[in-house]
Amino acid sequence: MTRAKTTTTPKNAPTGWVSFVGSGPGDPDLLTVRAVDLLREAEVVVTEVPDHEPMVRRLLGLPAAEDDVEGGTTPEFVDGGFGEDGQPLTHAARAKVVVRHGKKRRVVRLMVGDPFLYASGPEEAQACAKAGVGFEIVPGVSAATAVPAYAGVPLSTKQNRDVTVVTCGGNVDWSRYADDRTLVLLSAVGTIGEIAEALVAHGRPATTPVAMTRVGTTTEQTTVCSTLEHIAADARAARMEPPAVVVVGDVVDLRETLSWFETKPLFGWRVLVPRTKEQAASLTTRLRGYGAVPDEVPTISVEPPRNPQQMDKAVRGLVEGRYEWIAFTSVNAVKAVREKFEEYGLDARAFSGLKIAAVGDKTAQAIAAWGLRADLVPSGEQSAAGLLEDWPPYDDVLDPINRVFLPRADIATENLVAGLIDLGWECDDVTAYRTVRATPPPAPTRDAIKSGKFDAVVFTSSSTVRNLVGIAGKPHASTVIAVIGPATAKTAEEHGLRVDVLAPQPDVDLLVDALADFGASRRASMIEAGQPVTKPSERKPSGRRRARAK
Repeated sequence: MTRAKTTTTPKNAPTGWVSFVGSGPGDPDLLTVRAVDLLREAEVVVTEVPDHEPMVRRLLGLPAAEDDVEGGTTPEFVDGGFGEDGQPLTHAARAKVVVRHGKKRRVVRLMVGDPFLYASGPEEAQACAKAGVGFEIVPGVSAATAVPAYAGVPLSTKQNRDVTVVTCGGNVDWSRYADDRTLVLLSAVGTIGEIAEALVAHGRPATTPVAMTRVGTTTEQTTVCSTLEHIAADARAARMEPPAVVVVGDVVDLRETLSWFETKPLFGWRVLVPRTKEQAASLTTRLRGYGAVPDEVPTISVEPPRNPQQMDKAVRGLVEGRYEWIAFTSVNAVKAVREKFEEYGLDARAFSGLKIAAVGDKTAQAIAAWGLRADLVPSGEQSAAGLLEDWPPYDDVLDPINRVFLPRADIATENLVAGLIDLGWECDDVTAYRTVRATPPPAPTRDAIKSGKFDAVVFTSSSTVRNLVGIAGKPHASTVIAVIGPATAKTAEEHGLRVDVLAPQPDVDLLVDALADFGASRRASMIEAGQPVTKPSERKPSGRRRARAK
C-alpha cells in the first residue's frame, strides 16, 4: 500500500536536520506517531542496537537488507553502536557520526528508551548545536516505566505515590532509600545481592517484595518475583542477565492480578507462518497481538499464468458483456484480475451490470478495496461448497446471459465448476495465476522445523502443507498444528501430521483466534495442575487432543 508522504520537518529547517527519536525499550509498537512519520522521511537512520534496522524495515514495509535495490527509497542505515573497527563507539565518537550526516541530510537518530532520560541524547544534541545543525527531540517511552508496566507492576498507588529511579553503577548511598518508597533499579542485575543486603541493613524489611524483569516489552520477557532476602539466589536460579529492570516495594504484590503481557495465550510461542510474503502481514500482526513470535517462511510463490492469452480473452469478454457473473475464490484472484485491468487501462467501471461473487469475507474486502461490492458471499461456510449452497440456479427468464467467469489458481479443484454446471450455468474456468513451490528456507530454519523448536505452525491451505513438507520437512511431533479448514486438515493428516486446532470457518483471523484459545486452555490446565507454564517446544511430545474451536 502506497502512503502519501507528508512533510513533518520544520519548513525553515536547514538542508540537514537531526531528529533524536526515542524507540522505547524493545516493543516497536511503543514508537510514537511522530517517530514513524520522521522515519518515513529519513534519508539516514543512525541506529543504537542491532534490532533497530530490522524493526524500521518491518515498520515501513522496506525490503530486507540483502534485498535492497540500488537507487530505491530505502534510507541509509548507519550503525551508531559500533565503529568500522568493530569497537563500541564512545558518546563523543557517536556524536561526530550524527553531526557529519546531519549537516547535509535528514537524519533520525534512533535511541533506546527516551533520548533525554538515561541516554546520550543531551551530549549528542549539544554537539549538533555547536556545529550549527538543527535538531529536535521526539520523546520515547523509558525502560524505567515501560518494563514494570509490561510486567504488571504499577510504580505508584493511592497508598504510595513516591517513586525513585536509581542507576546502580558506581557508589550509591543506600541509606537514602531506607523508607517505603518504590525503587526502580537500573543496571542492578550483577550487584542485586549487595544492593539487597544494603537496603536491609539500612532498615528495609527482608520480606520487601522485589521483581526483576529481563528484556522487558519483548516476547522474550521474563520476570522473577522474590524478596530482598532471596532475590539474589532466585535471580541466579532463573539465569537472569542484563538488560533488566528491578522494582522494589509493595507494588510488586499487585503483579499477581495485573500481569497482562506474560500471560497472553501465545506468549513467547515461536509460530511458523508458511505463506506467501504478500499474504502474511495480517496473520503475523494478529499472532503478535497474542504474544507470539511469528516466523514467516514463504512456501508458495504466486506467478502469472504461463499462457496469458486465456486471461486476456476472458477480460475482453468481461468488458464486452459476455458474462452474467464473475466469481472470485481468493484474494489472489482479485489481485490478478485487477492487475490485468491496469495493464489494459481499465478500471472498476468495466464491471457495470456484472454480478460479483466472493468466496468469503476476506475476498469481499479485497473487492471492496477496488471500489466494488460483492453481490454474493456465502451465508454459511466460506468455501466453494458454501458458495454453491447460495448460488442461484440459472433462469432463462431472469438471466439474460448464462455464463460465469471464474479466474482461479492453476491448482484449484473442479468442484465449483461442476456445481455451477449442475445449476445450469456455463463456466469459463480461467487460470489467473499459478502457485509454485518456493525455494527451501535456510538450514537453521529447516532444522528448527524438524527438531521441534517451533511451538506451532499455521496452515492456511492444502498447498502450504504440501509445499512446507516438500521444501523443509515434516514438523516435529511436539509442534502444535493449526489449520484453516477441513480440506487442509485432511491434507495435513495425509502427510502424517496430527491436527490440534481447526478454525471454525476458513478465515485467517479466526484461525489465529482458535490457536490462541488452544494456548489459553493449555495454560489454564497447567496452572490448575500446579505445573509450570511451558511452551510446546519445551516439553516432550505427548498425546494431544484434536481441538476444534467452538
